[in-house]
Amino acid sequence: MAGKIEISEELKKDLPQSKWGKVLGATPIIMTVIATMLAGLASSEMTKAQYDRSLAAQLQSKAGDQWSFYQAKKLRSAVAHNTLDLLAATSDVRPLEPAVLEKADDATQSALVKSELPEAKPAKFDEAVKAALEAVESSKPESEVGLVLAKVKDATLAESLKAAKDAVTAFDNATKTINKASDKLDEALMKGDRNTFRDFSAARLRYAAARYDTEAKLNQAVAGIYELQVRKGNVSAERHHKRSGKFFFGMLAAQMAVIISTFSIAARQKSFLWSVAAAAGVAAVSFSLYVYLYI
Repeated sequence: MAGKIEISEELKKDLPQSKWGKVLGATPIIMTVIATMLAGLASSEMTKAQYDRSLAAQLQSKAGDQWSFYQAKKLRSAVAHNTLDLLAATSDVRPLEPAVLEKADDATQSALVKSELPEAKPAKFDEAVKAALEAVESSKPESEVGLVLAKVKDATLAESLKAAKDAVTAFDNATKTINKASDKLDEALMKGDRNTFRDFSAARLRYAAARYDTEAKLNQAVAGIYELQVRKGNVSAERHHKRSGKFFFGMLAAQMAVIISTFSIAARQKSFLWSVAAAAGVAAVSFSLYVYLYI
């Protein structure tokens, strides 16, 4: 019977590794790929957060413009009402006779004689958008507003904004003819009878006050949708910012795995270069933690 054959340790090292050994040997490479991927995701999420913040700032500027229009038109309406009250207190203002406007069209006559404006058709919003607007108007906490806004799609907000702007444009177009006719009548009547001109001025002030009030409401609707877009953009930016932070910590964990596995291989094979690489990795992580915690 032949004796048992012993294989030296040097030869054993040269034998092919087991599948598990190959997996362990490939761990540093795999974890490096994962760390690189997580770093890319963290950077991508941060870029998205910055984009959403920038877009929200632009939308906030547009919302501010609409609120300025709203305030300006409410102020003009108040001035028209005050002027009308002053005119009525200092003189005998009579209802404007239809005969004065016999050459004007029906819309102009209705506006100046009866103070009837062209029909203003406010934009119709989705129920979710209405709920979000009510939440903002009620000054509910940002967390509650965010939950309501989460149910509103970006496309729905875009459609609502377009509808609100279309309502403003439609009313402006409907009043253009009346405004031009009113200006022409003002120039013509200014040179005629003073009492008639006073009555016309009072009628024109009533029409202007009503028109500014209606325009202010339409501009308020546009501003409200812009405000929702701003808040939704900020919520999205915050979400991307949190995701970026979590991906970053995942990348750090993967880098730590690379360092540990590399150091383990270096210690086993007693490789100087592997040891230097592992030491450099440990130093890099330690420095990063110091910066994160103390600087």
